[in-house]
Amino acid sequence: MTLDDLRVFVAVCAAGSLSAVARDLACTQSAVSQHVKRLERETGMSLLERQPRGVVPTAAGRILCDAAADGIAGLDLALRRLGDLANGECGSVRITTGGTTVRHFMAEAIVSFRRRYPKVNLEFQTEASGRRCFDALLGSNLDLAWITIGRPVRGIEQRPVVELPWVLAARDDDPLSARSRIDASDLAGIRLVRLPPNSTSGAHLDAAFAELGIRAGSDTSVADWDTALLLAELGLGHAVVPAVPAAPGHVDDGRLRLIPIPSLPPVPVGWAVRRWDALPPLARAFADTVVRDCAKKAIGTSLTADPAP
Repeated sequence: MTLDDLRVFVAVCAAGSLSAVARDLACTQSAVSQHVKRLERETGMSLLERQPRGVVPTAAGRILCDAAADGIAGLDLALRRLGDLANGECGSVRITTGGTTVRHFMAEAIVSFRRRYPKVNLEFQTEASGRRCFDALLGSNLDLAWITIGRPVRGIEQRPVVELPWVLAARDDDPLSARSRIDASDLAGIRLVRLPPNSTSGAHLDAAFAELGIRAGSDTSVADWDTALLLAELGLGHAVVPAVPAAPGHVDDGRLRLIPIPSLPPVPVGWAVRRWDALPPLARAFADTVVRDCAKKAIGTSLTADPAP
């Protein structure tokens, strides 16, 4: 049993697919299978169960996967911290997040951080959803994930930073644009641009609508909040989105109105890590820089001034 065997096995459990892991590792599916078979020979137990759409860990596989994932995460973090000690302030910080997050939440913080740590490399990995961010965080040596806060995830600590109020995006020539606020009940029957499928923010909105008994139609779904705003600006529908900071320029030139919907509960966003107490110092410094920048700009409602005590 080798560390590589365990890393590959954890990756297979997270992906639910031998072929997907083979693609990620640029090797053959047979090579991935050999890692798993070696573990099964040494444990004397079946660790994976084949299903029509991939594989899932057996009961024994889940036990081994959980233990291996915790151990690998701890080892990776220890190696990173040793590297920081050896290199001083010349290391790297690895972040995973959605495609538009950097522009909305981190632009000024990145500038501040680079001025303070000019030799530190910031590496960003874009994922399509919060779930994918969690998988990437668990399955690699990433430090941080900026996500929409949702349900607890095993092996992940989530820390909300700000709460974003919901707004209705409508063109300035739309009858609703004259209002200073929108009640959630006014959205009943309106065709909305749907938020990203299976996204945490979309789940927040769907849950709020269900609790209020609102049924809103949808003609189009989008990959991110910015695209929803763009379609609303083009007159292709209304969009209910979180009021993100640094809104696109087309909001400021009068073509698009963002109207508050105070009856919808705000959506929390913030950091996720494997373990805050084991976060490398440089990653902690970057996380804190983003939090302070969010608080300084009074984005939504600030929830914490120090995400990693």
